[in-house]
Amino acid sequence: PVTDGSRELHSLCAQLEFLLQFDLKEKRSFFGQRKDYWDFLCQGLARRRQEHEGVRFVTSLDKLKTPVGRGRAFLRYCLVHRQLAESLQLCLLDPESLCEWYYARSPFLNPQRRAEILGSLYELDGVTFHLAL
Repeated sequence: PVTDGSRELHSLCAQLEFLLQFDLKEKRSFFGQRKDYWDFLCQGLARRRQEHEGVRFVTSLDKLKTPVGRGRAFLRYCLVHRQLAESLQLCLLDPESLCEWYYARSPFLNPQRRAEILGSLYELDGVTFHLAL
């Protein structure tokens, strides 16, 4: 199993975060806080009317104060529970939402790239992750 001490884990998480932040439009909350991929994921899952256990878990963690911290915790939760590809796919189903959150260079807006990314993420479902949540 992959654990917190794995160099590959840190590289994987960094690449996932880079991918989710690449060409992300700058958005702000009502109080001026910058939104991040965490907000995109929450909105995408909510639009699918999916009560996602990972979102509920992450929002229950009082120590997480920023969208980036929450996003990282969500990615780890999804890796442990083998839900990353499915969760992201649900968020990528709505083209209008994608255009609302991402500029044209985002690989999520290219159907072929999106399929390649999701295919790779579904392969991760076969990997066991033992991570501290």
